Amino acid sequence: MLSDLHVGAPYIGLDKLRKIVNTTNAEHPEMVVILGDFVIQDVVGGHFVEPEQIAEVLKDLTAPLGVIAVLGNHDYWYSGDRVKNALVQQGIKVLTNEAYRIDYKGKPIWIAGIGDLWEGHPDIQGTLKQIPESDSVILITHNPDLFPDVPSRVSLTLAGHTHGGQVNLPFYGRKIIPSKYGERFAAGHIVEGGRHLFVTTGIGTSSLPVRFRVPPEIVILTLSSQD
Repeated sequence: MLSDLHVGAPYIGLDKLRKIVNTTNAEHPEMVVILGDFVIQDVVGGHFVEPEQIAEVLKDLTAPLGVIAVLGNHDYWYSGDRVKNALVQQGIKVLTNEAYRIDYKGKPIWIAGIGDLWEGHPDIQGTLKQIPESDSVILITHNPDLFPDVPSRVSLTLAGHTHGGQVNLPFYGRKIIPSKYGERFAAGHIVEGGRHLFVTTGIGTSSLPVRFRVPPEIVILTLSSQD
């Protein structure tokens, strides 16, 4: 689970991205999901990296069930079509209100990729209609603020976007979180009404190139059946 790469931000150049790819591959994941915000806008001290250059590095990610992505708000602010095309040309599956079936140990698992809340015209219900009611669903999206609208038939929702606030001050907490829910969906595993959400704090930075008590992360999730 990778998110918010923001390649071109300070400390996140193409060489660092190669290390991220190598570190991810070393975990031998069965599937890799990338949850948007590949590019940057106006990060202090940053320099813009073209999406084609980013995709050229990400193509080396290896997972038997595939590498699957959604776009984030920064990708749309630059050019959603260009970012998507760059990734697709390198073999990365990009979903926008689309469902993708994976056959795992003889059973179907569907990845429902939902468009970004701010810029991607999200359609949860329309996407889920593409999936048989009895099949398992993992929903991936950029912004966790969609979670209250996710129905219980979805086994797990994965999101990024928040950066965990980037800064988590002692006694004061996470003061800048791009979410209308404040710290509710800031980071980690959240369970509400029996529904599961995992929000990664991501890797890169936005606006200011600062993280404090919110380290960048590659998340390794191990899922198990309740059957």
